[in-house]
Amino acid sequence: MAALQQAPGPVQVWRPERQALALVCDSPHSGTHYPDDFGHAVPLALLRRGEDTHVHTLWQCAPAHGATLIAATFPRTYIDPNRAETDLDPAQMDGAWDGPPLAPGPKTRQGLGLVWQQLVQAGVATPLYARRLGVAEVRARIERCWRPYHAQLQRAIDESVARFGGVWHLNLHSMPGDVYQRLGRQDAPPLADFVLGDRDGTTCAPEFIHLIGDTLHGFGYSVAYNEPYKGAELIGRIGQPRLRRHSLQIEIRRPVYMDEDTREPHAGFAPLQRHLDALLAVVAAYVRERTRHLA
Repeated sequence: MAALQQAPGPVQVWRPERQALALVCDSPHSGTHYPDDFGHAVPLALLRRGEDTHVHTLWQCAPAHGATLIAATFPRTYIDPNRAETDLDPAQMDGAWDGPPLAPGPKTRQGLGLVWQQLVQAGVATPLYARRLGVAEVRARIERCWRPYHAQLQRAIDESVARFGGVWHLNLHSMPGDVYQRLGRQDAPPLADFVLGDRDGTTCAPEFIHLIGDTLHGFGYSVAYNEPYKGAELIGRIGQPRLRRHSLQIEIRRPVYMDEDTREPHAGFAPLQRHLDALLAVVAAYVRERTRHLA
């Protein structure tokens, strides 16, 4: 399969290249197409530290295993698909909000809600804007980017459930090497190579998350569960194990595959990509067997 290329549209979708499975993968934060109307007040080099750079490319073999792969092309710092539409601070806008009632949560209080307000580097928070955003500006970002992403992902989930009676969803991310410093954690353990999140056992069957964790551990990677990331909006909404909708978040430590300063892949990229290909083969066999029982 040729390397994935991003397009100027807000979402890219790659359909299965072989017999489709009840497997959906999405990368909401790897977009690098920065809209002209962003209006940020920080250097692009700092802004890019919010990206899950190259994540959709790391997992580009997913369609070859029967999965649907979805990726945002816009950056999460512009608008974050892994947040609720109402996770906004009214104080960051220059007028009265005229949409659904807002419900700012912990992420917004950290400046990392639906529309980010700051970036943290070396423990220092830097505001993204030297202004308050217009209400119409925020609503336009929701309409142009957030809604299309959610529509494509929901379509893939619904199609899988209708066809197979269930779905297994992998929400794909990467994490900075200094994540504990960014979170203000002084007594944290060493950051694992992979962090798997199921919101403390609520979004997928235990055997599914441990199948992935055990496979990655067998490849030689360190693996942690729900520490420091448990998963956010997308797996919380999609994951309903009692309805055979299994969803988990996979975070990869960025220094495993890239230089965090230049954002360029290094020598670890290709070996990691091969291991993720092998992992997807294991996951595909698991999903194939489970859907055979549902038939």
